Amino acid sequence: MKIKNSSFVISAVAKTQYPEDALPEFAFAGRSNVGKSSLINMLLNRRGLAKTSSTPGKTQLVNFYDIDGLFRLVDLPGYGFAKVSKTQKASWGKIIDTYLNTRQNLIEVFQLVDIRHKPSNEDKEMYEWIRGGGFNGIVLATKSDKMSKNQVAQQLKMIRKELNMDEDAVIIPVSATERAGKYDVWDVINDLFEANGIDIHLERQSGETAPK
Repeated sequence: MKIKNSSFVISAVAKTQYPEDALPEFAFAGRSNVGKSSLINMLLNRRGLAKTSSTPGKTQLVNFYDIDGLFRLVDLPGYGFAKVSKTQKASWGKIIDTYLNTRQNLIEVFQLVDIRHKPSNEDKEMYEWIRGGGFNGIVLATKSDKMSKNQVAQQLKMIRKELNMDEDAVIIPVSATERAGKYDVWDVINDLFEANGIDIHLERQSGETAPK
């Protein structure tokens, strides 16, 4: 199938606000300035569907996006923003924890890290939770356009070591600016559909070609 319609569903704080159906969901977790919203827009070929903010830490809700009424992408609250109170951080952490621990139709959590920097303690804690929760530990290294190919290779190796990733764990360099890694991410999602016995297979959007 090719994606025809993608739309914002709801921004939720509490579990009671989550969509009530059982559509499969893929969540994106990461620091508040790592580029989750930009990545979702890039994946869906939509400009401005997922709202980006110039102020890190501003959007602290669980945002649900519907794709053709078949599945959803979920943008989790950003973490690790220094200029907020401990009370705010605790509140955001609870929002993330509630979703990750209670959402039965959650298929996979993608961990986003900034390829330019060493993973933070919060990044490491989130990755440990993802792996401990039975997920695959798939990492998307954002902002790859800021580095040369040699630097990208070196940083991926460093990130893999810092997060203590398994040798066969997937890490994909992505860039919303250059649309790099888009097809790799969709390939992974297609594999996850197949592994979970879900009869969905996504094709490239009309007129698109894979980057060389």
